[in-house]
Amino acid sequence: MAAAQVPSPAEEPITPVPPPPPVDARRVALGAALFADPRLSRDGTRSCASCHDLASNGASALARDHAPDGSPIATNTNTVFNAALSFRLNWAGSARTLEEQAEGALLRPDIMANTRAQAVATLVADPAMARSFRDAYGHVPDWPSLLDAIATFERTLLTPDSRFDRWLKGDATALSPEEKAGYETFRSLGCIACHQGVNIGGNLFERVGVLRAVPGLERKVMRVPSLRNVAVTPPYLDDGSAKTLDDAVRRMAVGQLGLDLTEAEVSRIVAFLGSLTGQYEGRPLRAPQ
Repeated sequence: MAAAQVPSPAEEPITPVPPPPPVDARRVALGAALFADPRLSRDGTRSCASCHDLASNGASALARDHAPDGSPIATNTNTVFNAALSFRLNWAGSARTLEEQAEGALLRPDIMANTRAQAVATLVADPAMARSFRDAYGHVPDWPSLLDAIATFERTLLTPDSRFDRWLKGDATALSPEEKAGYETFRSLGCIACHQGVNIGGNLFERVGVLRAVPGLERKVMRVPSLRNVAVTPPYLDDGSAKTLDDAVRRMAVGQLGLDLTEAEVSRIVAFLGSLTGQYEGRPLRAPQ
């Protein structure tokens, strides 16, 4: 397909972000409140939103966020935006559902470090929160409904209407010539083999450094990350060691494609990746300050 052509949806390996699914507004509102509630952590100092900042990019600016004891956690924090579109969650792909991922975060000693009993007891003791659970679920807070509310809210965290999605839908003016050339380069070099589908990744596992070792990265099998909003979610790679998108593109080309890209190729691909930034609540996502 020539770069200047309007795409044919049947021929494209990438599909646009769909609208959010129909959900119970009461459960969404409750999940949003729980997502931002630091009382769900053992020491009451952090919430889901502490690492997943919805005011910017759904993640943080740190290479690795910190555990309650101040030590860095094992991996870079993935954005929560569009997580509902991935077939597995976390870098290791250990969670199959948003509910599993929320449970893991709440219980892991290096994240929220809470217990089921303590989290539920905190909510039951809050009359307003207990009332919200009765309105949304018909009963007082319990562990399954806590996880369901957070996951229901997270399923609304989609970022449609990127310029690339508008181009996919037929708007020939949505991309610049350089961005279109970048997409062609992305496809022709083979990046598309791992980064495709609605989330442009997040739908398969791959070994890091499958063709050549990537300096500083362990050669382990990991879930391929989504590239949606990648231009505004630095730093990059599972350890957060790539501060710029240019560096991440170069290093992944070496390890996953066995290629040393030219400056022009990197520039074109990075331009294309910039067109993948979507919108949340009517505004484009942005990198945290």
